[in-house]
Amino acid sequence: MSMVCLGKDATLDEKVRTQCGFTRYPTLCVQTLTGLGSSVDLLSVLVNSTMSQTNLPNSNFEVLSSHFISPQAQQARFAIDYCHDLMSMSRKRLNQALDALKKSPEKHKDDIQTWLSAALTFQQTCKDSVEAHADSNLYVEEIRKKMDFLSELGSNPLALVNRIVGKSPAPGRRLLGGESFPRWVSAGDRRLLQSTTIKANAVVAKDGSGDYKTVSEAIAAARGGRFVIYVKAGTYNEKINTNKDGITLIGDGKYSTIITAGGSVGKGGSSLRGSATFTITGDRFVARDIGFQNTAGPSAGQVVALTIASDQSVLYRCSIAGYQDTLYALSLRQFYRECDIYGTVDFIFGNAAAMFQSCGLYLRHPLGGGAYNVILANGRSDPGQNTGFTVQNYRITGAPDFSSGQKSYLGRPWKAYSRAVVMQSNIDRAIASRGWVEWPGAGGGTYKSLYFAEYANMGGGRGREVHGGEFHRRELVAAVDGGDV
Repeated sequence: MSMVCLGKDATLDEKVRTQCGFTRYPTLCVQTLTGLGSSVDLLSVLVNSTMSQTNLPNSNFEVLSSHFISPQAQQARFAIDYCHDLMSMSRKRLNQALDALKKSPEKHKDDIQTWLSAALTFQQTCKDSVEAHADSNLYVEEIRKKMDFLSELGSNPLALVNRIVGKSPAPGRRLLGGESFPRWVSAGDRRLLQSTTIKANAVVAKDGSGDYKTVSEAIAAARGGRFVIYVKAGTYNEKINTNKDGITLIGDGKYSTIITAGGSVGKGGSSLRGSATFTITGDRFVARDIGFQNTAGPSAGQVVALTIASDQSVLYRCSIAGYQDTLYALSLRQFYRECDIYGTVDFIFGNAAAMFQSCGLYLRHPLGGGAYNVILANGRSDPGQNTGFTVQNYRITGAPDFSSGQKSYLGRPWKAYSRAVVMQSNIDRAIASRGWVEWPGAGGGTYKSLYFAEYANMGGGRGREVHGGEFHRRELVAAVDGGDV
């Protein structure tokens, strides 16, 4: 991948106008690059500009939080604090992209796409969080405008990277077969995932027979590199949030070793982030033969069991159980194999580049009335992001408490560029013949830019197949016809 530079044979204005013409926000792109000298790497300048604008002082967030001090404004204060953390996460990924551009852009082209995509996701997540939990006022509007500006600023270098390396294929194009793992899973981690023996750095046991009695204590003891924690069978009632890299949890079985909590949005003043039983933002997270559970129940609203914003994370033979919003696959590269996932509404959501292979998806009974189940809710907000959900070789069916008369759908578009592929899976009649459903209140234009696909599925709930083996997209709504999907 060659750098986008201002060479001697091209004037500044000519080069800038040409390159910025390939972005979504060319005027902003030109403004960002105005005043540069010759032989300047345009991509690095665009990324560095985004990072500079993301680097908001702590005092900014402290001032904003001070305007939401009443008990009634607690959710808004949580949202602003979350934005603070998200901006830190965004800067980390922009820094990684900038370093990769300087060192070896060709070698790290997939990484650069991933990290720039994640930075956009964190900015959008901040905006979503504030809009969901704070009444509109000048301070909320200030955050909203700032996130919109950052999203536009961050979209431009991603567009240029994609143009140089070739647009990232829809997730699932480079398919995995047999017992394969993604190429970014190291040889050592593959051996760790498939080994029948455990060489643990720490052992957790409720009865005191290990090094620690809680998973939290073992994670706190981790000191760099791959840190393997063996968690003996048992139910561990604890809520965990860690940003450490290289954490590995190995249990005695996905239904034998369970980490559980009962948090939900609004309960005890909790936020969406605070509702999660387990949250991991450190990279290269690995979990094997262990379960994550949120027991708050269907009446509690959003009840996250697991939140992952961990690059190159792998979950193997795990269970993830909740109701609404069970698994928050927030961002970056994630791989799930032979996992069981239970839920009701949008129970796999977020904007990761996530592959789900040889797993079970189990629909639970949603809360009364006209409620219905939705499995996938992908939040891809920019056409340049290399994100989306791919479901391959799955079994999609009802859990024991599921009613056969309850409507259920494969997915719905959370954002305008939502992407999801369901392929080579067994879909029973629990899934409605329509397959996919619109997002409530979304305009018709939302569906012209999404990508939902089904291929070679089996079972009574599968979509209509097209001869020749090409992808078949079920008609979501009439607005899809003729759209860029």
